[in-house]
Amino acid sequence: MKILVISDSHGNIANLKHVMGFAKKIGVGAVIHTGDWNTIETVELVLSFGIPLYTVLGNADVRAEAIQKLKESASLHGKSQKFDENFLIINLGGKSIGITHKPSDNKKYFLDKKLDIIFNGHLHSKYESSQTPVKIVRPGAIINGINFAIYDTKTNKVEFIEEY
Repeated sequence: MKILVISDSHGNIANLKHVMGFAKKIGVGAVIHTGDWNTIETVELVLSFGIPLYTVLGNADVRAEAIQKLKESASLHGKSQKFDENFLIINLGGKSIGITHKPSDNKKYFLDKKLDIIFNGHLHSKYESSQTPVKIVRPGAIINGINFAIYDTKTNKVEFIEEY
């Protein structure tokens, strides 16, 4: 399964629309957003593509209407979409995946968990660990350009895509 991993969209509709169009074209099976949506419009845009969404909030997600929309969507779609304000642990494509916004929260939420990969945002930079037992990935920030990652659960590989 291919998974689109995005973060820190901060209301940038143009970049997000481009990324979601690419995701739809290559047939991703899920979208992971690691937080900092900022606006209800960004939430609605991602949901409009009909791809299952797994997401957490970031430190900039303070707008009640966007938070409510994510809660409603998750409860409406049950297992095909998940939302939590702080962290998620999900299983997709045979992989156990942890999601939180801040990398500094990894130990807090995932220390005793058996995970294959952890996705974070917050720092607005791409990153893939090579020295940790669990792969840790930051996809880059949508607000900074067309920056995202595609995670392939079959190969356990991450491909970063960047256009500034």
